[in-house]
Amino acid sequence: MDDLQAVLRVKRGDIGGLEFLIAQHQERAFRTAYLVTHDEALAEDVVQGCFIHFFEHARHFDEKRPFEPYFMVSVMHTALNATLREKRSQPMGKAFDESYLESLMDRSLSVEAEIEKHQARTELWQVLSKLSPRQRAVVVQRYYLEMSEKEMSEASQSSPGTVKWLLNAARTRLRILLQSERSEE
Repeated sequence: MDDLQAVLRVKRGDIGGLEFLIAQHQERAFRTAYLVTHDEALAEDVVQGCFIHFFEHARHFDEKRPFEPYFMVSVMHTALNATLREKRSQPMGKAFDESYLESLMDRSLSVEAEIEKHQARTELWQVLSKLSPRQRAVVVQRYYLEMSEKEMSEASQSSPGTVKWLLNAARTRLRILLQSERSEE
């Protein structure tokens, strides 16, 4: 079965189609939500809510469109709205369970490269937590979901100029924060 067949099954009310979509997309959706919310429980709620929403409204989905980009944008928006609504934009500190995140990442690199990757990831997570939720969202869309600026603009129903400005502001802030972190070492 592929995504299209699963979507068609969901449109007929077949829960088996949803089970397939969950098995295929839950992990990436969770990571996407977690990157925005920085809250494991909230990220799980976001993903679960998005799957339920899709199941309830599948009849409106245009099966000519690919499912994954549509769904990931839905997860991104829901996570951003949940973060802003619940004001849960907490910096990652002692409560951040880095071992859990590492279990989600691929560990196929050599020990030395893994250590460098770990240090870079830790540094990046620390500075990402200092961005605003909207800035984190555009960074996740662009670099994790690999969305183009046009796709980001369409997904957020914002002008391309707004998306470019947010992305530029986030990059500039990240650059400043990373330089600051490195100069402290």
